[in-house]
Amino acid sequence: MGEKAYVDPDICTGCGLCTALCPAVFEMEGDVAVAIHPDYKALGVEAAAHDAAQSCPVGAIRLDHA
Repeated sequence: MGEKAYVDPDICTGCGLCTALCPAVFEMEGDVAVAIHPDYKALGVEAAAHDAAQSCPVGAIRLDHA
């Protein structure tokens, strides 16, 4: 089925970096980020999603094979 983006709400500190780097996939929901469009490959934003995951200061973002 492909890879899916996921933000672990127990780890996320709400810094907003992922939403700045990949707003097509991530947005803030209260104090934490969420993956509003987890199927980032379908959106054609693979590089931005990977940048967001790698840039997360607490490692809260996973790009898993679903």
